[in-house]
Amino acid sequence: MSASKPVMLEIESPGGEPRTVRLSSPDRVMWPDDGYTKLDLAQYLIAVGESFLRANGDRPVALERFPDGVDGERFFSKNPPRGVPEYARSVTCTYPSGRSHPQLVLDEVATAVWAIQMNTVTFHPWPVRAADNDHPDELRIDLDPQPERSFADVVEAATELRDVLREAGFDPRVKTSGNRGLHVYASIEPTHEFLDVRHGVIGVARELERRMPELVTTAWWKEERGEKIFVDFNQACRDRTIAGAYSPRPLPGAPVSMPVRWEELGDIATKDFTIATVPKLLDDRGDAWAQRGAVGDVRGAIALWDKDVDERGLGEMPFPPDYPKMPGEPPRVQPSRKKMEG
Repeated sequence: MSASKPVMLEIESPGGEPRTVRLSSPDRVMWPDDGYTKLDLAQYLIAVGESFLRANGDRPVALERFPDGVDGERFFSKNPPRGVPEYARSVTCTYPSGRSHPQLVLDEVATAVWAIQMNTVTFHPWPVRAADNDHPDELRIDLDPQPERSFADVVEAATELRDVLREAGFDPRVKTSGNRGLHVYASIEPTHEFLDVRHGVIGVARELERRMPELVTTAWWKEERGEKIFVDFNQACRDRTIAGAYSPRPLPGAPVSMPVRWEELGDIATKDFTIATVPKLLDDRGDAWAQRGAVGDVRGAIALWDKDVDERGLGEMPFPPDYPKMPGEPPRVQPSRKKMEG
């Protein structure tokens, strides 16, 4: 544990008044392989604060915390941690179990830096706004490559996914996951609840799989994915979140989930985007997500789901294992186990 003295960080609030955030143990090494400290992390977030808030602000957020650095224990805070500043806001969220409790909302950079004081590395915002957290305003698709696939393969899948989404009436944008994958987002009107949006994502995922059957899969069970890129439709479920734009990740090199322009995809490497490099890149190139793009109607995606149900006889897909049993869901049994038991 670091014994360094606390530092006091002055951060301007949206109203112009200064906030003072106390950062204890600023020399604590958060990324042991790279030497990046808690203070480095706080300074990174201050440097990218405007873009970070534009992407993640006004949303319930879960905090992925690492008291002893990224190689140590990790846990998620859904309830706001103790000692939350008086200027910070929270909103009550309902979970798949039916239980409800508050989650932190990021309205200003000082709140996010205070979360770093609480050893947060990765921020996980919900795809909803705080004022209406039952109706997503973002359609999010996670392209998760199996180990045998290259980043170029993921770029190929994302480019075709962009076309599927555009044909369905969306204006998609893309970011690196901070690891090996890509995240594709589209803004939507908050007119439908989570299950409807999830069905829309499944409809999009199945259409992508039909177009790229050798590269892409919607198979929920890992044993069925082979060497393909998994389109993780369950990230559209309630209480399922993706690392936010500009959020650091707990991986070697201190990578960042970086928004990029579609035309840049063929020329980037995810290792290029770290807490050390992103502030200057943002200054030089601007925020690729400065504009959210046109807001689409999720019914364009749901129509793909409906067509699969009506014309192809395709139905519900498995839900995450901690979900209650859902209507129409197939048995949650691994195919190999089901075969053995049968």
